[in-house]
Amino acid sequence: MRYLVLSDVHANLEALHAVLTHARIAGWDHVLVLGDIIGYGADPNAVVDEIRALSARAIVRGNHDKVGTGLEPASGFNPSARAAIAWTQHALTPEHTQWVCGLPMGPVTVDEACTICHGAPFDEDAYLEDQRDYRRAASHVTAPVCFFGHTHVPVAWHSAEGQTPLRWPGSGIDVQVLDVRRGGWLINPGSVGQPRDGDPRAAYGLFDAAARTVTLVRVPYDVQAAQEKIREARLPERLALRLALGH
Repeated sequence: MRYLVLSDVHANLEALHAVLTHARIAGWDHVLVLGDIIGYGADPNAVVDEIRALSARAIVRGNHDKVGTGLEPASGFNPSARAAIAWTQHALTPEHTQWVCGLPMGPVTVDEACTICHGAPFDEDAYLEDQRDYRRAASHVTAPVCFFGHTHVPVAWHSAEGQTPLRWPGSGIDVQVLDVRRGGWLINPGSVGQPRDGDPRAAYGLFDAAARTVTLVRVPYDVQAAQEKIREARLPERLALRLALGH
């Protein structure tokens, strides 16, 4: 069983198309989506359509999915994020709003091999950023692998070894393969639509549940086209600029 793992698409259609095109070369059986389908980007309806068409095996909501559909207020968001959410709420069709609003809260157990969540298995809005966070999260997971998102930074953490640095040279398509046979892993595949690790390329993961390997991939996409759409929508300029910088 091979899973395509997507997180933090953030309404970036160009990045999502690049990821799906590249991932189809390797192939997958099912899709896992770790939340934040909408927010920041200029294509919320089209991205929702693409995600729905994938018929994900498991999916959880993110904080932008909640706020973007009115389930929670945007009081904790920075000004750019609040402006993007206000625009998104207006842009989403009623059908798309209803679908996103119905996304389940994580964590969700996919099978005996993995669990998924957006922020953390103990709190869907929490950020996993240091050893203390990871150890707390690990105590809430029984599956060998837990995939999470939210930080937009690719991370692999093992209960016995700590954090594994995940850095890419920054050119072409780069791949890292992790052996997860021992279990005890927390893995963030990185963000499809708004990377924040200094590498602007879209990020995604492939999990081979039989071989117990996780392949983390970076793939270039048409950043300029995504930026132009953000500007045409009159979203904050910062949201366009950060796509080229990867933070």
